[in-house]
Amino acid sequence: MTAQREFDQWAASGRDRDMEETHWNTAKHALAMMPVESGDAVLDLGTGSGYALRALDEIHALDRGVGLDASPEMATNAREYTRADSVGYTVADFHHLPLTDDSVDHVWSMEAFFFAHEPVEMLEEIRRVLRPGGTCFCLVNFYEESEQSHRWCDRIDLPMYLWSQREYRTLFREAGLRVAVQETIPDEEIDIPSGEQFPTDEWETREAMVDRYRTWGTLLTVGVAP
Repeated sequence: MTAQREFDQWAASGRDRDMEETHWNTAKHALAMMPVESGDAVLDLGTGSGYALRALDEIHALDRGVGLDASPEMATNAREYTRADSVGYTVADFHHLPLTDDSVDHVWSMEAFFFAHEPVEMLEEIRRVLRPGGTCFCLVNFYEESEQSHRWCDRIDLPMYLWSQREYRTLFREAGLRVAVQETIPDEEIDIPSGEQFPTDEWETREAMVDRYRTWGTLLTVGVAP
């Protein structure tokens, strides 16, 4: 299955809103860290429902927000959810961004990077469109150190690349981005039942669920364009 077909199905079934709800627990902490100023241009790769751009525009009054997704259905839904004229959505290949050089101030990407066919090529495109001093905020739940997330590749009929924290730093540097920050953001809001309520449909043990959400959470890597 292609990424377009997979995520078209997700959008049609309402999973875009489900992802927005679950991602928001950690996304909001990273969004608050972005050095966005009023009038900036922000690119969201793998925009899904467009929640990140809507939040940034509400707080900072963006000059331009561009949400890119491989799924036409995701982009259609995001347009329906968004009222701001400054934010728009399009379908595009992350490896060939339909933007001019030095045209955006910041890039946001959550739960999309591990689907890249050529990660360095994708990051080089991000580097190309970023203005000097611009930032790239990359967030992933699926990474090597978070062992409880590894089983996700069995649930999605797409290739998924499992990189370590060190490999993410290396990829950023190879593409010409300086790594300014790398940290994990725990999900402190998702409800974790008491031990007597396990196993559940998703988890064999409470310890496994705690490891996934409280210990490893979401990996944030921030790159800065020279």
